[in-house]
Amino acid sequence: MKRILLFVTAALFTVSMQANNNEVKVHHLDTTSKVKTGWNFGVLPSVAFDADLGFQGGALVNVYYYGDGSQYPDYLHSIYAEAAYTTKRYGIFRLNYDSKAVIANHRLTLDLTYQPDAMCDFYGYNGYQSVYNKDIHTWNDIPDRMNLDLYQTRAFYKYKRDLFRFAGDIEGTIWKNIKWNAGLGVLGYMIDECDIQMLNGKKNQYEVDENGVPTNPKAMNPNVEGLYEKYVKWGIIDAAEAHGGWHPYLRVGLTYDSRDQRACPTHGIYTDAFFTYTAAFGEQAQAGYNHLQFNFNFRHYVKIYRDRVTLAYRVGTQNNIAGNSPFYMNNYLNTLFIQRVMYEGLGGANSLRGIMRNRILANGFAYANVELRTKVAKFDIGRQHFYVGLAPFFDLGVITQPYELDEAAIKEGYLKDVAEALLPSHDPNRPVPPLQFGEYFALDKEGQIDQSKVYMPHMAAGLGVKIAMNENFVFSVDWAMALDKQDNAKWANFYIKMGYLF
Repeated sequence: MKRILLFVTAALFTVSMQANNNEVKVHHLDTTSKVKTGWNFGVLPSVAFDADLGFQGGALVNVYYYGDGSQYPDYLHSIYAEAAYTTKRYGIFRLNYDSKAVIANHRLTLDLTYQPDAMCDFYGYNGYQSVYNKDIHTWNDIPDRMNLDLYQTRAFYKYKRDLFRFAGDIEGTIWKNIKWNAGLGVLGYMIDECDIQMLNGKKNQYEVDENGVPTNPKAMNPNVEGLYEKYVKWGIIDAAEAHGGWHPYLRVGLTYDSRDQRACPTHGIYTDAFFTYTAAFGEQAQAGYNHLQFNFNFRHYVKIYRDRVTLAYRVGTQNNIAGNSPFYMNNYLNTLFIQRVMYEGLGGANSLRGIMRNRILANGFAYANVELRTKVAKFDIGRQHFYVGLAPFFDLGVITQPYELDEAAIKEGYLKDVAEALLPSHDPNRPVPPLQFGEYFALDKEGQIDQSKVYMPHMAAGLGVKIAMNENFVFSVDWAMALDKQDNAKWANFYIKMGYLF
């Protein structure tokens, strides 16, 4: 909690350096509000926290141009740059541009991002059909809680994923609030097993005592396979998709937008529907990884009391309608405009808070988020306008298109692994006990993979605290808890970030 307070304090003291401090007072009936004009820019430490990614450190710059202020709090130009790393080896290197002034009556966005991720989350396919057990990857140095019969490695539910993204999108008006959208870009994925030697470092070499028990809980056994490696070995993840690929894409769609503003809306509707065609090359093209996806999103902001209390909710879905999408792209939530660095699938800070990042992996899914946004206090610091708000919320996700699993082939691969694990030469340091099949997949009474688990909803609830500056900068602290321990066994899941979830 102290680190959270330090983050908020740092933000308040570094929030803005004005290139143009002109302000205009606008009178609406009996209320008077201040608007920004000209250039405004802020240089901030990129200090944040994510329950899945750890603490983040770096720097960011955000530049806004408001012109004469007639459209405030909307801007004419926005430039955003960020470079940061988290304590769990996740990197952010991003440059983003957003404008309504480059092309008259059109919105243009450009985004260039590189995201190295040394320990990307992977919990298997089809949500609850894949079992999550914290004891498999959680080391306890208390003797009676070591769970050595289950413990494998801290990287069991991880793999290495580097993502390169370039996207350009344009929006034009058809009639009033109805707009057309088009975009193109490229996604490049580099996928492999975790580099355990690199993660251990020089100070955490893997060693065991005379009983074969690891002496350093921070050091991971490089000879233990994670879930991703199992999926590749058993053929669940096809060889053509196992190590990533490069995918250009084309996107077209329609939007309806009646929101009063983009960053902190208090009333209105935003909805979009679009198609994304994603190409593949070589072996991936032959394997059918050229695919077409459909997305639909609906957001509604209902003003309950003036601009102080707003009910905000969104529902959305993403589904494959042609071809096959590689597993790593099913962890990517398509969007018409790139506004944040991460667009992970279901689970984590940007979709289902409190539920582990990428917990729900399937060909298609649907989700819903509900928030009651309240502005508790408004005040000024210098020429900056602030409010503090509270936002209790509820998040839900379901699978609409599951993976079809070849149970016979999976069990054959599993039995080969068990036989290998029992060989004396399997691990000279410490024979890691083989897991039961039920530690990988939920089983029914007949010992078969339980099909009833696929469509069970994943739910979480929590509370958000917001500090907003000039109706554009929003510093957000969310606490959330999954309602099922299969989605996350921890109750203290905090997320410190910029902006509302939607």
